[in-house]
Amino acid sequence: MADQPVVRRRIVKTGISEERTNSSKVQSQYQPYKDAAWGFSNHWYPALFSKELPEDHVEGIQICGTPIVLRRVNGKIFALKDQCLHRGVRLSEKPMCFNKETISCWYHGFTFNLDDGVLSTIVANPDDKLVGTTGITTYPVQEVAGMIFVFVREDDFPDADVPPLSHDLPFRFPENSEKFPHPLWPASPSILDDNAVAHGMHRTGFGNWRIACENGFDNAHILVHKDNTIIHAMDWVLPLGILPTSDDCIATVEDDNGPKGLVQWLFTEKWAPVMQNKELGLKVENTKGRPYRTSVVLPGVLMVENWPEEHVVQYEWYVPITDDTHEYWEVLVRVCPTDAEREKFQYRFNHFYKPLALHGFNDCDLYAREAMQNFYSDGSGWDDEQLMATDISPITWRKLASRWNRGIAKPARGVAGARKDTSLRFKDTADGRRPGYKVIKIEEE
Repeated sequence: MADQPVVRRRIVKTGISEERTNSSKVQSQYQPYKDAAWGFSNHWYPALFSKELPEDHVEGIQICGTPIVLRRVNGKIFALKDQCLHRGVRLSEKPMCFNKETISCWYHGFTFNLDDGVLSTIVANPDDKLVGTTGITTYPVQEVAGMIFVFVREDDFPDADVPPLSHDLPFRFPENSEKFPHPLWPASPSILDDNAVAHGMHRTGFGNWRIACENGFDNAHILVHKDNTIIHAMDWVLPLGILPTSDDCIATVEDDNGPKGLVQWLFTEKWAPVMQNKELGLKVENTKGRPYRTSVVLPGVLMVENWPEEHVVQYEWYVPITDDTHEYWEVLVRVCPTDAEREKFQYRFNHFYKPLALHGFNDCDLYAREAMQNFYSDGSGWDDEQLMATDISPITWRKLASRWNRGIAKPARGVAGARKDTSLRFKDTADGRRPGYKVIKIEEE
C-alpha cells in the first residue's frame, strides 16, 4: 500500500477567490496607489461651485499639493499656479489685478498673463530680462452644471494630452444601461446631461483622500449608518453588511476612450445582504427597500445611483489637499428641464437632502474616516491591515487605480502642509484656524 501513489480529490473552489487577501503578492499590484498619498496628478477635479467665483473674483485653493489661483473675467475662468516664481508668494493671499488680462504678485509686482501664465511685466522693473522669458503653469478649466473643474497637471503636461472632462467623471446612463442593466431603478442622471442641476457642498476632511474614497464604496461600512435619522424616518432596510458571492461581483471598466473604474453589482445575486447576526442578537426589521448601486472612477469619484431617491444621483469627490487632508465634495444631481422642477429640486435639497442625507448620513462617514487616519498616517497601515471578504471592493479599486492613473502627485516646493512642524502651522493652530482648502486672505486694518 505504501508504494501506491496517493490519489487526491480535486478541490472545487466556491465563492470568491483568495485574491481578496492582503498578501504581499496582492499588495505588489497596487504599489502606485500606496505611493499616492498626495493623490493622482494630471486629472480633472472639482475646484469650486460657480457661485463661489463671481465676476472678477479671485480665489486660491490647493489640490494634490498644487496651489491654484482662479479668477473670473467677463464670465471666463482662468486657473494658474498660485505661487509666484520670484519668491514663492501665493498670489491669492492678497489679490492684485491691474487689468482684465493679468494677475500680479502683491509683494514684488511680478505680473502674469491669465491665458498663458507668461511673465508680462514687473511693476517696478518693467525692463528686467526675466520679462517674457518665464512664467507659471496654467490649468485647463471647464464649468458645467454650476461647478468649476480644473485639470490639475504637472508643469510639463502638454495641452494636447489633456483628456475630456467626461473621462474623469462617473459612467453615464442610459448609454451604459445595456452594459450595466438594473431593473430596480430608472437610469441615473449625469452632471453632463442637458438641464442637469447640481446642488451640494464641500468641506475639509481630516484624513488621507484614499481612506475617504474607499469608505464611499466599502460595503461593510454601512454599519456606521444604522442609527441615522434618514434610515428610520423612511423606514428603509439597511443591511448590517453586504457580502460578495462570486468573483464577478465587481465589473472593472478600462476602455481606452472613457473613464476608468469599477461598478459593483449590488442588489443582484452577486452580493448577499447580511440581515442578522444571531450571536450578537442583531436583526434588521425595517420594511422598505432602498436599492442603490455604487461605482467609482479615477481620480476618485464615487457615484451612488438612485440615492437618496429615484431620478437623483449622488456624486462624491475626495479631492486631495495634502497627504492628511482632503476636500469632501457631496453633490446631488437631477435633470430639471423647467423652472418649476428646478425650484422643487432646490427646495427638496434645502429641507430634505442636505440636512438628512449630506449632513445626517454623511457626517458619520467623516468621523469614521478620521478614526482610521492615525493607523495609516505613517504609511505602514497598508501593510498591516487584515482584510476580509467584503474588502474585495477596495482591493479591486487599488489595483485599477494603480494601472490607470496619469501620475503620482508630489507636493510642490514650499506648499502648505508638506511639513507639519513649521511655525506657520503652529500659529494657525494657536489662532484657531483649521487646515483647509481655500487660501485665507490677508486682511489689513
